[in-house]
Amino acid sequence: MMNYNETIFALSSGHGKSGVAVIRVSGDDLYKLFLKITNRKSADARHAYFANMRDNEGNIIDQIVATYFAAPASFTGTDMLEIYSHGALAVINKIFEYLILNGARMAEPGEFSKRAFYNGKMDLADIDGLAALLDAQTDAQRKSAISSMMGGDSKIYEMWRTQMIEISAYSAATLDYAEDELPANIGKTIRTKTKKLYKEIENALSRYAAVRAIRNGFNITLAGDTNVGKSSLFNAILGANRAIVSDIPGTTRDVVSASIDIYGYMVNLSDTAGLRETNDTIEKIGIDRTRSEIEKADLILRVVDGSKEIKNIKIADNEILIINKSDLIKNKNEKKAIYLSAKTGSGINNLMKIIKKKIAAMTSNTESTVAVNTRTHGLLLETVNELKNALEAPNENYDIFSEHTRRAADNIGKILGTITASDVMDATFKQLCLGK
Repeated sequence: MMNYNETIFALSSGHGKSGVAVIRVSGDDLYKLFLKITNRKSADARHAYFANMRDNEGNIIDQIVATYFAAPASFTGTDMLEIYSHGALAVINKIFEYLILNGARMAEPGEFSKRAFYNGKMDLADIDGLAALLDAQTDAQRKSAISSMMGGDSKIYEMWRTQMIEISAYSAATLDYAEDELPANIGKTIRTKTKKLYKEIENALSRYAAVRAIRNGFNITLAGDTNVGKSSLFNAILGANRAIVSDIPGTTRDVVSASIDIYGYMVNLSDTAGLRETNDTIEKIGIDRTRSEIEKADLILRVVDGSKEIKNIKIADNEILIINKSDLIKNKNEKKAIYLSAKTGSGINNLMKIIKKKIAAMTSNTESTVAVNTRTHGLLLETVNELKNALEAPNENYDIFSEHTRRAADNIGKILGTITASDVMDATFKQLCLGK
């Protein structure tokens, strides 16, 4: 059992050489420790003080700026200190040594946020958003995460849960009260509200793929026959030589991947082995991996060689047809295709704009609903199943209806952390880093 009164500390800024390091301390009654660190007789909360921080023997450790946050007006809801020192590893280690000698211990990953959770400062949905924000590499990822972290998702979850509890309560009440003692048309009202909740959560689940792509990056795969210029196009998009380019068919034997920011969206771009019949065992493995990449791709760039005869090519909704080697083509008759030359760079900018439009279409309206992640996805699936079971219950059988809507409310409670198993909660906090 973790002792939430212990004084804990961690480096909240990044590791490595830096101009400034931020060290967080959380615990009960840290005012005296703050006065000792800053060599002061008194101090105000939420006020930054400059000081020469000294060790227990009186030797200067570093010149620092420090702030005291009095409970409950802090990130964790407990007393907190923030120490801003120089970012040298020797300085950081010396401050850590000082804190240990004064009764503190190193925090575990996510322990600051766990305290915030237990003190009612954050719920699990907020913490999911915080974890996503810490991992954000693009502006789209930042926007999605910041909304979750600041309570946008929690408000929707809490609204759903409140409505489910109300529906469950009214369903149970129909068993104990006479019809004239209940609101008019209560049965119809209950079913209408349940259907509305079912559709809203189904809608959130339908957007899971788009939200996952924003959080983890869109998977875009270059696919096509051998020697059509996929690797050259891969390099042209990246602006760097990352794949081997050769005129020999079958050069790419494995999937080559790289991450790139395209107009604020994180994209995981993959160059794959050309699709063809082959007896080469190694190439066969590469082709199998190509098919695997195509299956999990959000968008496929189907590349063909424009210098050769182009027959009728059918493309799926998640594909862009690219006719490469446009510098060798006179007639450009394929209206649905993008003509470009990976060699000269002609048409690359147009391709990037088309990719942006495709991604924007996939992510349309994702900001208006909850950002479903792996943890919440399973719980929401269980929720819609319970609501479906409630709606499929025989008419007038409100005890079954009440039980299923109550279970649905419990699943939403697990998302928020108001009802939680310890293993679910621990997994949520462990996705965070030290100092959070």
